[in-house]
Amino acid sequence: MRTPAVTANRMTLSRNKQFWIFQFAGWSAWVLLLIIRDLTFVPADYMMQRSVIFIADAAVGITLTTLLRYLYRAVWEKPMTARIVVVLIACLPAALIWEYFKEIISLLPDGDSVDLTDYGWVDMFAGVLPFAYALLLLWSGLYFFIKYYQLFQEEKEKSLRSEALAHQAQLRMLRYQLNPHFLFNTLNAISTLVLDKATGPANEMLTKLGKFLRYTLDHSPLDLVTLAHELQTCRLYLDIEKVRFEERLRLELDIDPQAEDALVPSMLLQPLVENSIKYAISRSEAGGYIRIAARVENQRLTIEVVDDGPGLTGRETDVENRTGPETASAENSGVGLTNTRNRLQEFYGERHTVEISNMQPSGCRVMVIIPYERERAISIKNHHSR
Repeated sequence: MRTPAVTANRMTLSRNKQFWIFQFAGWSAWVLLLIIRDLTFVPADYMMQRSVIFIADAAVGITLTTLLRYLYRAVWEKPMTARIVVVLIACLPAALIWEYFKEIISLLPDGDSVDLTDYGWVDMFAGVLPFAYALLLLWSGLYFFIKYYQLFQEEKEKSLRSEALAHQAQLRMLRYQLNPHFLFNTLNAISTLVLDKATGPANEMLTKLGKFLRYTLDHSPLDLVTLAHELQTCRLYLDIEKVRFEERLRLELDIDPQAEDALVPSMLLQPLVENSIKYAISRSEAGGYIRIAARVENQRLTIEVVDDGPGLTGRETDVENRTGPETASAENSGVGLTNTRNRLQEFYGERHTVEISNMQPSGCRVMVIIPYERERAISIKNHHSR
């Protein structure tokens, strides 16, 4: 994990690199403009000498503006008024030094052929400001503009990173809330088997529970897995529950082959199936069936978990995303389906649908519709930590 000090050092290195890129690119463009200007009226034979003079003059400008940069960094934390005063005052001696070096450059061979005071242009400042002073003020303005823009971008990146961390924490919280609920039921069942001295089924249940928990450790709540892989995990969970219910629990699968390759959030099916077991299977002496279906239509993946229980009455549901003639009370809204909806909201935003409805003559159907994706170029985790 990156420490704040390491992150700060990397930001400083990045800003230094950007400064030198802008510094050399800007002054190179300045020299290039002067050369292009001279091409319109100076014979080609003299262009090499004039180019050398322009480069020498720009080298002095680079040196002086680099010194100004260190001064501006020293007063960066000062009030805005103080910084403006520093800029106006500091550019004056820098301009005088630059003018002194311009005179030295003019003593070079062919140096007197170039007027480095105003570069041969009409005095655009109408005699109010010396050209060197005005150019340094312009550089200073650009420096502060770029500096503020860099800081704005850094703050924006920090905000995005904070949002991503909060997003990941929310997903982890929602996923890990499911495990205690499942563990409570499973350990209760194991305890009952032990009390009944059914050591064989108890040992089998513990073994499968260990495999299931290993899967939850190996897959982050931020992972996307194929539906085929998710179905395998769901079968492992149902094998654990089958130790409890034996022949009372029947499973039907109707999976479109195209849907098997679809990516879904890990542990998506388990809370939906758990809800059916809790309200349809465990409350009926004869047990019942759970049907899991999946299909792809119009680039949307539809997953259905259907049981033949009593329907919505008294069932754990998400009251904000429910359709059908009957509704459950808000007091009966539980953790599993509510967390499923919240996880889908974190993954897909408004691009998902969760519907819970009654079946005829009895039963309940939970339908989840999400975008059909076979692969993502960037995982959820990497996308929010850039």
